Amino acid sequence: MTDNYDASHITVLEGLAPVRERPAMYIGSTDARGLHHLVYEVVDNSIDEALAGFCKHIAVTINPDGSCTIEDDGRGIPVDIMPKQNKSALEVVMTVLHAGGKFDKNTYQVSGGLHGVGISVVNALSMKLTVGVYRNSSIYSMVFSRGGLVQTLESRLETDAEFRERRTRLDNTTAQSPAELTGTRITFQPDRVIFDTTHFDYDILAHRFRELAYLNKGLEIRVTDNRTEDSDVFCYEGGLREFVAYLNEGKELLYTDVIYADKFDGENKIEVEIALQYNQTYSETLLTFVNSVNTREGGAHLEGFRSALTRAINNSAHANKHLKEDVNVKGEDVREGLTAVISVKIANPQFEGQTKMRLGNSNVKGLVDSMVYQALTEFFEENPKVIAAISRKAQEAANAREAARRAKELARRKSSLELSGLPGKLADCSEREPAKSEIYIVEGDSAGGSAKQGRDRKFQAILPLRGKILNVEKAIEHKALKNAEIQTLITAIGAGYGDSFDPDRARYHHIVIMTDADVDGAHIRILLLTFFYRFMKQLVELGYIYVAQPPLFRVAKGNQERYVYTEETMRAAVAEFGEKGTVVQRYKGLGEMNAGQLWDTTMNPQNRIFKQIRIEDASYANEIFEKLMGDDVTPRKNFIKRHAGEVKNLDI
Repeated sequence: MTDNYDASHITVLEGLAPVRERPAMYIGSTDARGLHHLVYEVVDNSIDEALAGFCKHIAVTINPDGSCTIEDDGRGIPVDIMPKQNKSALEVVMTVLHAGGKFDKNTYQVSGGLHGVGISVVNALSMKLTVGVYRNSSIYSMVFSRGGLVQTLESRLETDAEFRERRTRLDNTTAQSPAELTGTRITFQPDRVIFDTTHFDYDILAHRFRELAYLNKGLEIRVTDNRTEDSDVFCYEGGLREFVAYLNEGKELLYTDVIYADKFDGENKIEVEIALQYNQTYSETLLTFVNSVNTREGGAHLEGFRSALTRAINNSAHANKHLKEDVNVKGEDVREGLTAVISVKIANPQFEGQTKMRLGNSNVKGLVDSMVYQALTEFFEENPKVIAAISRKAQEAANAREAARRAKELARRKSSLELSGLPGKLADCSEREPAKSEIYIVEGDSAGGSAKQGRDRKFQAILPLRGKILNVEKAIEHKALKNAEIQTLITAIGAGYGDSFDPDRARYHHIVIMTDADVDGAHIRILLLTFFYRFMKQLVELGYIYVAQPPLFRVAKGNQERYVYTEETMRAAVAEFGEKGTVVQRYKGLGEMNAGQLWDTTMNPQNRIFKQIRIEDASYANEIFEKLMGDDVTPRKNFIKRHAGEVKNLDI
């Protein structure tokens, strides 16, 4: 540290160096979420070509070496020389931030990419990236490493054999010559220096690309994993209608048809497409997109849709005398059991941040409100039975909301200083700063006793639960709130629940689920995760929820001792110690550990292993919870069959 602070201490990062220095600024994080974001950035460019009407096929392939290839049949990135830069447009796009075709609205009327940084960021964060462009019956190729040029632009004519192979990869049966089949092919290897993991998850990618295929009807997206031979082809002529039907799969529907509308406002250059359908569940599934980008945190378009929906249902219900004149149902009432997808296409979307989580255009709210209200009102006039069914459900939801309000009073958290208001079974910590406080939710009194004895009382609180909590996926809200264990959880965490949830009131920023490593423990974990996802979703979004990983085995010989978490590491430890005289203890439950062992292995910050629970994709998380915890058995069976091969140890 020096007091002589002058101009010599100012550093200017040039080229793609800022991306490698601060990657999270551009892709959100360097964990699995950021890794998959690289693929989305490349695919989003292909989607923009589809939105412009020039791309019909996209192929995404996970290669055996861990790299990923994305190929499309769009126009292909331009390769001619840019006079100012004296470089090919391809090199500029790949190596210069804020360079791209999205600033010129003659090239792309609408696009998800806006800032011209996506593909150059992928290049900067890849150990190796190879790009091939197919134009003018030729293949133009370049190679980069960590953003730096390895191979300058080369070109050659595409052979007939290469053309046939490419046409097969893209499943394109119409093009008859290389000149007719333009496109771009990018293969990149994520940089292990940058990322915590470089392992692509097929299910996460496949889910995102299924979503994109629904949003762009007629577009075919082929996903292949050459590591496992998994493969899917997504193409939906029904678009959002099929998307909503898919999301409602296995649920009891309120009515048969999916409500659909597609409105375009030429003056304001905005297209609004919606599809919605009600089911008999008590939860809401509402997904929003702008130019095919998943706006997980909503924004102006979501606000406009919600406002229009509430107004249209109230007005139509009153007009048809389904509601009393002096009764208006609230927004939360009309959204119970709703499954809806809102897709907006606009020329100049204002996203918050490069990861595009929320739409900020202030004028969009009023435009969406007006267009959606008109479409819904017309539909309800033509379908009186549908508005009658929705009105009944909304009225039932309003009645349940009032009952839940009364139940909520019983679960309301008192001030953190009023210890008498906390659950009697909670062994609280002395720390009062939430960011430094942890609460362990443990299964049963036996494990709770060990945890209480072994913990650090300064910052670790223990909350034992008796048995399995209620499955909130199947229960109406006010009935769930009558459950003693759920009341205890809400009171202990102290931040409320549902729409009234306030994360700033949470008494702990580390909420740790610590259950046995057996089938019952896994069931309790999923029940707790379902509760947090449905009642306190912001805790998951903020990264406050963790799952503790207790060891499966203790391997000991003489004064040597090792705790291990898999059978493979257990066998390795036995081989290292020698089989003679080595004792292997299998922990079936936390209660089998004494307080010292539990502290050493699972609670000591120096040694413990936590898994942070995150929502990588809200619709995917929603789908999984509904499959695993809903009433319909068939989707659950299919899920188990799909993933049965991944189970190594099943303790029954």
